[in-house]
Amino acid sequence: MAYKNLIDLHVHTDNSYDGHHSAVFLCESAVELGLRAVAFTDHVEMDFYRDNKFDLSARQAYFETVKARSAFTGKLIVCAGIELGQPTYNLPDSEQLVQLYSYDIILASIHNLRMKNDFWLLPRDKPMNPDEIHKQLSGYFKEMLQLVQWGKFDVMTHMTYPLRYMMTERGLGMVDLAPYREIMDTTLETAAKKNIALEINTASLRTPYGKIVPDESIVQRFKQLGGKRITVGSDAHYAHHLGKDVDSGMDMALRCGFTHVTLFQQREALEIAIE
Repeated sequence: MAYKNLIDLHVHTDNSYDGHHSAVFLCESAVELGLRAVAFTDHVEMDFYRDNKFDLSARQAYFETVKARSAFTGKLIVCAGIELGQPTYNLPDSEQLVQLYSYDIILASIHNLRMKNDFWLLPRDKPMNPDEIHKQLSGYFKEMLQLVQWGKFDVMTHMTYPLRYMMTERGLGMVDLAPYREIMDTTLETAAKKNIALEINTASLRTPYGKIVPDESIVQRFKQLGGKRITVGSDAHYAHHLGKDVDSGMDMALRCGFTHVTLFQQREALEIAIE
């Protein structure tokens, strides 16, 4: 389905360690694609905040986004954002950072367990044993619950992120989530009560996993538990991925009963009709 209100609220510039294009170039690409709005949400991994100089890249990213926003006024809504990785692992710096700049939108993610590597480094050449899968997912969902209990952000991103990278005997990401339904429900319900948006992340459609994260059943459950806010993000790290499959994410939102996606400006939620 073609939409006139295509909004991509999860995009990385070259101020992310794995980003490749400038904010200005990405804005030019967004205008060409006919996007209505884009949010630049560069990585800041809070468990390595100062050691890996994320404090400096966060400052650079913010000011480059503000300059790009000024240059594209009237052509494109440009939101200054950030993706906080593991903010609950470093609460003092996280709470300071969310107040330091005039962000429009703050995403929050769990990319790794404490003192462990990012899930994307899980071995994908052989199946993981069930005990290791359970250990990884149990830890992940506990951290996700703590994340929303802290709650000083706007969007919970790519829930079930580890599934992108878990090789099981049945294939990539083929994990029975039944043992985690209770904690997932508590996480979703807590997010709903705090008016935290759930992100529909389309990046995994571009990977061997091949599915939107989280899947449709989880988005439906969020709606059932009182969730009102949904965002869609491509999680683009290249200009040619900007806006990629956002229409598919909006299709999913409609199927799950959402009639609007949420745009954030100055941390205020604005509901944009899916049409």
